[in-house]
Amino acid sequence: MRIVIGEDSVLFREGLAQLLTVSGHDVVGKAGDAPTLITLTQQLAPDLVIIDVRMPPDHSDDGARAAQVLRERQPGLPIVLLSQHVETRHSVELVATGGFGYLLKDRVLDVDDFLDALRRVAGGGSALDPEVVSRLVGRRRGRAALAALTTREREVLSLMAEGKTNGGIARQLWLTNRTVETHVSSIMAKLDLANTPDDHRRVLAVLTWLNASVP
Repeated sequence: MRIVIGEDSVLFREGLAQLLTVSGHDVVGKAGDAPTLITLTQQLAPDLVIIDVRMPPDHSDDGARAAQVLRERQPGLPIVLLSQHVETRHSVELVATGGFGYLLKDRVLDVDDFLDALRRVAGGGSALDPEVVSRLVGRRRGRAALAALTTREREVLSLMAEGKTNGGIARQLWLTNRTVETHVSSIMAKLDLANTPDDHRRVLAVLTWLNASVP
């Protein structure tokens, strides 16, 4: 797997690069600030980008903003955010697109689990720390909210969590687009996700699924 790393800590960046290289991956680029990361990623077209949320030049949420820019310019680009803190402003919209991970640095204790998370994201799936999910969706919805869904609605919601569009879901489940739209509307209603201008209902539905899926 060809990987670009965006991390301002030289020690952490080089350590991560060595780990990935020893594990058989090809680290094709390393950046210490958000603008360089964006430029490198566009030039190198990697299979995966690993980004620290807090990077220069502002040392705030530059990495998260860079991730959003990269996803807008390169739809489908697998991205994993690493951070010591949970940032929700920019990451919430990336969750429902698939190929996205958000892991807290001090909770990545098992190398095999970490590498497995990278492979899962590169394959279009999700890898989210339970604390990140809880912060994003809140604790209002969980397993109890999903109990009202039918088996087919659960299948649709799980595919939404993989970042698939309604058309993609229809093709995989051999359904019509209209049928999928009906299922999605039913899911939103059962999860009590009101249709308001300020709510990202699809994102919230996916987060509800993920929140109920973590231990």
